[in-house]
Amino acid sequence: MLESIEKNMTNIKKRLRAERRFKFYGQLGVFLSLLFVTLLMLKIFTTGSGAFFRTTIEADVFFDPNFMQVDKNSSDKEISRASFEALADSVVNYNFKDLNEDRFIKVREMFTRRFDYQLRDYFLGNKDDYKKTVKLKITASSDLDQIVKGNYPRNVPEAQRKINDYQLSILDELNKQERIGSTFNFWFFTNGDSRDPETAGIWGAIMGSFYALMVCLAFAFPIGLFASVYLEEYTKPGKITDLIEVNINNLAAVPSIVFGLLGLGMLIGVFNMPFQVPLVGGLTLGFMTLPTIIIACRSSLRAVPPSIRHGALALGATKTQTTFHHVVPLALPGTLTGTIIGMAQALGETAPLLMVGMVAFVMEIPGGPLDPATGLPSQIYLWSESAERGFIEKTSAGIMLLLLFLIVMNLTAVLIRRKVEVKW
Repeated sequence: MLESIEKNMTNIKKRLRAERRFKFYGQLGVFLSLLFVTLLMLKIFTTGSGAFFRTTIEADVFFDPNFMQVDKNSSDKEISRASFEALADSVVNYNFKDLNEDRFIKVREMFTRRFDYQLRDYFLGNKDDYKKTVKLKITASSDLDQIVKGNYPRNVPEAQRKINDYQLSILDELNKQERIGSTFNFWFFTNGDSRDPETAGIWGAIMGSFYALMVCLAFAFPIGLFASVYLEEYTKPGKITDLIEVNINNLAAVPSIVFGLLGLGMLIGVFNMPFQVPLVGGLTLGFMTLPTIIIACRSSLRAVPPSIRHGALALGATKTQTTFHHVVPLALPGTLTGTIIGMAQALGETAPLLMVGMVAFVMEIPGGPLDPATGLPSQIYLWSESAERGFIEKTSAGIMLLLLFLIVMNLTAVLIRRKVEVKW
């Protein structure tokens, strides 16, 4: 008897030790997961935070009529079309004396290549400064910007630096004169893509993704909703229904690039739709999102108690009235939640957009779904492939914005569900 009790106690102790080990392994897994995610986020935020600020050089700008094609009486249209390149060159000569041709080129390279555009934009809003000298903070080149931010080492041989020793000496002199500063980089949020990292922005990609998602929503949501209602409320269980359900589940697991090939082959190849536009990108994302929406809608419809249907039918409502007046409204919270999650998935996809051409260099801001555009994940991919060091922080900043949009969309889905979900 005692031996049996001791054996049972030994077995209990073994089970308790096994449970403690299992609990420890679970806690360790959670800890390591959180640690790696935290390290990843820290890396992204520390690298990308610099993209929200740009280095500036304070310069005295004299709006000399000898170097300008316009005056204060010129219209905005005339000023927008005029070249300010000669004025930009005169500013360099005005602030840095006794420059020979070679040194002039080196100093000019320390400013952004869009120096003239910055002067033009200022003059558009300040025509009264014609023939006057004003102090302006001109955006520095990306190479100088990276040096100032400490992202590029100075203590390497000159041949290994894009900033030579003469330019470094000019930089040190400007620092002594307190003419090197930093300002919030509004260009990152208002400009389209650019070959120059200091002027490249994310707004074009955001608008491209916006139009693509709107097309995706307009295409996938009504089709997914009506298909779900038909399959769940009107079809009878059988082999055909089971086959359709299995295929829908399989489509939800298909790699996204396959849907990109579908969009390329059908929309562009068969229907001759334009290449590189949000309309095609949105329809392609709609194909990909449709199975997810159907699965979410059918789950929500199944969650509605049968008593709702029976009660409506007992009071004289038709099948259609019961479905669309009672069942669908009650299932709408889950349907919207699944739709938003599907849209969030579509927002982060790159492969389908790559196949339909929405991974290209586009400087202009798209004005509609038929204008050439790129998407937010595509823009991040393009920046990550660039050789310019300044695009590294742009890539991380783009990832930060993409994560922010995804978090907002998922939080919206959770809030909608908590707000309007009916508890049975």
